[in-house]
Amino acid sequence: MALTKKLALGLGGAAIALVAGSGIASAAPGDAAIVNSTCTYPQVMAALNAKDPAAGAALAGDPAANGFLQGLIAAPPGSPERQQKVDFVRSFPQAAQYNGLINSVASTCNNY
Repeated sequence: MALTKKLALGLGGAAIALVAGSGIASAAPGDAAIVNSTCTYPQVMAALNAKDPAAGAALAGDPAANGFLQGLIAAPPGSPERQQKVDFVRSFPQAAQYNGLINSVASTCNNY
């Protein structure tokens, strides 16, 4: 797999996980916050840009990752569709490298 493809998959993983907000426990650690989040796209991007402007710019500049994030946010909080999107991204090990940033954005996105 080409390096740019791996990077896009990693950013896609970051994108889905960046939607974290608040929620109840679920199967995998961190999933509930993402699946049940009420954060909007502007809130997620504002939190991301505040925490890591370079990551925010990379996400905004990647149409695939950005589109995936927008699709995730468009799915109703708590829905099976949103959980499926989370499960899909969790299948890519590249997403794990963004856990620290994801957790930081997750804890603040509702403040934006």
